[in-house]
Amino acid sequence: MSLKHAILILLESQPGSGYDLVKRFKDGLGYFWNAKHQQVYLELKKLNEAGWLEFEAEAQDTRPDKKNYRLTPAGHAELLRWLAAPVQPNKINDALLVKLFGGAHTSVENLREEMTAHVAVHRKTLDSLLNIERDYLALPSEQRESWRLPYLTLRRGILGEQAWLAWADEVALELAR
Repeated sequence: MSLKHAILILLESQPGSGYDLVKRFKDGLGYFWNAKHQQVYLELKKLNEAGWLEFEAEAQDTRPDKKNYRLTPAGHAELLRWLAAPVQPNKINDALLVKLFGGAHTSVENLREEMTAHVAVHRKTLDSLLNIERDYLALPSEQRESWRLPYLTLRRGILGEQAWLAWADEVALELAR
């Protein structure tokens, strides 16, 4: 997957500016696909040049014109092509796992401190995801229906964080030995 397809997904459901997309990444896709502010703006320019997006400029008093992007028919066709194609299974590069793997070359205290910091991040993420789930489950059933597939991505995130924290408990027990 690439950033361009994540942007196409976001703009398929609702047109928006670069700022809007960055906010949507943080509020949704950001839990499983990271994109920096500059990356989004650079990709919007490329997608526009490729003919997959078009924009309408909106004048602003104190800032440059705001560009509100939307998919073109060519962008929609690319999105459908990508959705129909298989994706490769995800591979991870996790520096914490490398550090733990080589943990015999450092102190147990160093590993404990590292794990404590990571546990705090994962607990915070899990809390955020559970709050989103709570809000989703509080919606009337007819509103939940339109969010049922994004909800599955939310569930994957929740289960992933819960599994990570359970694994961290195992690591803590082993480091305490």
